[in-house]
Amino acid sequence: MKDALSPKAAEIASHTRTLLETGGYNGFSYADIAVRVNISKASIHHHFPSKAELVQVVVALYRAEAREGLAVLDRQLDDPLKELNAYVDYWSTCIRGGTSSFCICAMLAAELPLLPAQIVEEVRGHFDDLTSWLTAVLQKGAASGQLGLQGPAADEARAFMASVHGAMLAARGFGDPHTFHTLGQLSIARLVKTA
Repeated sequence: MKDALSPKAAEIASHTRTLLETGGYNGFSYADIAVRVNISKASIHHHFPSKAELVQVVVALYRAEAREGLAVLDRQLDDPLKELNAYVDYWSTCIRGGTSSFCICAMLAAELPLLPAQIVEEVRGHFDDLTSWLTAVLQKGAASGQLGLQGPAADEARAFMASVHGAMLAARGFGDPHTFHTLGQLSIARLVKTA
């Protein structure tokens, strides 16, 4: 999908992703993008006729990138505990390094009642994608005896996802990127099966 975008459209989408991450859907306008990309608002409309269409494309790209990243973890690690650690470490590195401080779908989920339907569908799709991956990882971990689940794997997956998103919020609220790492590691530790 990203390859289908022109270089200017890709640049617009990239800046939109950053704006979504920091302020959500209602936290920016085409005027903000125009300043960042150094083009007119009319030129943005040429690439993306509406803000809803622009954000839908950005979230679809984000979902595709996330699915590929999770698939890479499966292929390269094939170990449930290592996969959970790698997932948390990815976000920890992003948050500490300032490359990404928040999952844009978690940010948009807070605004869900006010978002256009096509964006809601993409955001829910991301939550479904992540839940499916986490469920599979947790099931493998439980089957191998590595992880101890207190409930159905899908419920545990949702709880883990919620704790990771909550850790992002806490890191932002405390103004301390290390908070995310600490809370993420606690979430993993709760799943590790003790003898």
